[in-house]
Amino acid sequence: MKSAYELAMERFGGEPAKQYTPEQKEQFAEIDREYDAKIAQAKLQAKTERNKAGQHEQIKQIDDALTNEIQSLEAKREAKKEALRRQFA
Repeated sequence: MKSAYELAMERFGGEPAKQYTPEQKEQFAEIDREYDAKIAQAKLQAKTERNKAGQHEQIKQIDDALTNEIQSLEAKREAKKEALRRQFA
């Protein structure tokens, strides 16, 4: 039995979703765990720095740096996952 997603992809002529093995899914999950930990660490460090900062301008700089760090980590996470997808293809 096909899922609604698979039926919609057939109607619109798209590629069916790739099915991954449990081992492959675990590799994706490991990447997620690694980068979730890095993001949590960055947030904790920023929180510590915010508590030490006194001025509004310093807090804004810390928040901006955190936002940039999270975006960078998310991009790296997606790049690693994309490399795995190419490897599995």
